[in-house]
Amino acid sequence: MFKNAFLTLLALAIAIGGGGGSVWYALKTQDGIGAIRIGQWTAFPDIGTQAADPYSKARVAREGVLALGQAEGLSFVAERDSDGELLRRQCAYEIEGGFPTARFWTLYAADRSLGVVETGKPRLAALQSYQVLRQPDNSVLISVSNRPAPGNWLLSDGVGRMYLVLTFYDTPIASSTGLSDVTLPQIVKVGCNA
Repeated sequence: MFKNAFLTLLALAIAIGGGGGSVWYALKTQDGIGAIRIGQWTAFPDIGTQAADPYSKARVAREGVLALGQAEGLSFVAERDSDGELLRRQCAYEIEGGFPTARFWTLYAADRSLGVVETGKPRLAALQSYQVLRQPDNSVLISVSNRPAPGNWLLSDGVGRMYLVLTFYDTPIASSTGLSDVTLPQIVKVGCNA
């Protein structure tokens, strides 16, 4: 009798623990259900629409974010550089290349909660399209590091993991048909502080 009760409790513990763990993993990963990947950048295009899957709705509810509608824009998150290594705050990177057509875009360094990295300095760890210097071919080169750099510089202070969040507002790529020929900038590691 105790054997049956023990086996029933063990089966319930495995089912609840395994189910909870799989949901936690699906909500935490950037390659979750409904994600699209362009280079190192990942987005969830259906997250603010009626067609959003249950995991996307749960992600929005858990993080407490206001999701952009399909006509409003699209956010991309990068957690790895072009070599596939995790982004680290103590490393320096260059974001280089062209940006898709958009009325406005923002780029910021984020922590694990995808909130802006606290720098403890007057300069935020964020840039926007109206303040960047462009190359003659309209591409952009942005230095990401904890030390000032000439040109476009995004401050990333501290140590540990870092994410880059690139959000396009009022852009044709927000529709599902606009994603087929989109190229996003590369994230190239320049070096790391010891």
